[in-house]
Amino acid sequence: MSILDHPDAKAFILHWGEMGTYWGVNRSVAQVHALLYLSDRPLDAETIVETLGLARSNVSTGLKELQSYAIVRRVHVEGDRRDHFVAETDLWEMLMRISAERKRREIDPTIELLAELTERLKADPTAPAQLRERVTRMHEFIATLANWYEQVRTLPKPTLVTLMKLGSRVARFIPGGKKQV
Repeated sequence: MSILDHPDAKAFILHWGEMGTYWGVNRSVAQVHALLYLSDRPLDAETIVETLGLARSNVSTGLKELQSYAIVRRVHVEGDRRDHFVAETDLWEMLMRISAERKRREIDPTIELLAELTERLKADPTAPAQLRERVTRMHEFIATLANWYEQVRTLPKPTLVTLMKLGSRVARFIPGGKKQV
């Protein structure tokens, strides 16, 4: 019996697909990712189609999307001319790749637009003060988050893990941070 025949594997794949819709990812794409993540071997597109009961076009589109995030890659299996696919299984690496791609697609264009709007509003004496102030604050806020992300993403994985495990206790290392009991 393959791991993919196990009912808990099926439950994971279905749930991952459902969660994908909340994360802004197509259900099919998330299910393809879940299947590849759980698989102990590379899978070809036809096997993915058969296993998940999805249309070939959905699987093809999903594989392209997952490859664009660099969390699935194409591999070749000796003796088989078809393309096979494997998912990144290092969870930290997966998180970092997804974060980088989401930032590139969603955050960077927003920062760019907010910067343009901030400059235009500074030069526009007819702009309401509230509009100018709130757009400027939003630009500063998102730019600060992006800067923090750029700094944190370069930390070694063990440092990231320690930082995450520290949680709110990290405040004790910051002057004026609250004391942890």
